[in-house]
Amino acid sequence: MPHPTDGLELGNPAAAPTPTPRRWKCQVLRSLVCRCDHPPVTELTDVPVALPLRPQDEVECRRCEIHCDKVVYPGACIERACPFVYAYDAWGRTYMGCMQKVFAVEIDLDLLRSAERRRDGFGGVRTRRAPLPMCRVEVSSCYDQRGDDIGCRNPEFFEIPRERPSFRVFAQL
Repeated sequence: MPHPTDGLELGNPAAAPTPTPRRWKCQVLRSLVCRCDHPPVTELTDVPVALPLRPQDEVECRRCEIHCDKVVYPGACIERACPFVYAYDAWGRTYMGCMQKVFAVEIDLDLLRSAERRRDGFGGVRTRRAPLPMCRVEVSSCYDQRGDDIGCRNPEFFEIPRERPSFRVFAQL
């Protein structure tokens, strides 16, 4: 099959092909009659959220308008002599953190100790992964005023996993 430009002289405007004439007033990709084989696209408004197998292991919950996060207390890590606490000196200060990355920040140790001496203490730091059994963990909620009549959509999130069960099983045979 010959190429459309075969036999044309370069630079000769008389030999150049003419543009294809338009047959319609406008070029539209749709017609009045739909010849589609697929169903029409509908907009998804409420996409169901997959529920996790163990909601207790999540570190945040966004299933309702009240946002909840699990927080860990770094002061308790020092107090309990957690084996995963590390410390290093930099810029004339001592910083501490968690080797397991339960919390991702590194905190100035002097500021932490001075804050722990106050009545309110240092406070909690948002967790980045599931807390360890020896961690002091709580659930912190924000935007409580956004609550509705239904209430919490994920009550299992508030169950903090412990190193051992909070109940004792015994049987008499």
